[in-house]
Amino acid sequence: MADRRNIWAAEACLRRALEALLDLGHHICAKGFGLGVSEYKEIASRLEGFGALSAQEAHLLRLLAGYRNRLVHFYHEVTPDELYELCRGHLGDVEVVVNTYRNRLRANGHLLDKTL
Repeated sequence: MADRRNIWAAEACLRRALEALLDLGHHICAKGFGLGVSEYKEIASRLEGFGALSAQEAHLLRLLAGYRNRLVHFYHEVTPDELYELCRGHLGDVEVVVNTYRNRLRANGHLLDKTL
C-alpha cells in the first residue's frame, strides 16, 4: 500500500481477471448454447438457466460482474483499502467460477467443436 504502483497493478490485474472470466462465460453462451449475451450480468443468468452454473455460482458471477463494472465505470469510488480487502479475501471467488468452467469443459469435451 505504501507504493501506489502496487494499487494500480492490483486494480489492473483484477479487472483483467474479471473480464477474462466474463469473456469465457460469454464464449460458452455463444459457442455452447448459440446465445448472444449483451451484458456481463446476463451471462450468469443464462449460464444458470442452461445448468452450466449452480444458483450459488451464478450469484457469485453476477457479483463479480458488478464489481468489474465498478472498476471500469466508477473506478474513482474504489478505495485502496477496498481493493486490498477484495484481493486479500475474495480472489477465491474467481477460482470457484473458473473451476466450474474447467469441470464443465472436461465433462463435456465431446461437445466441443475441434475445428475451432
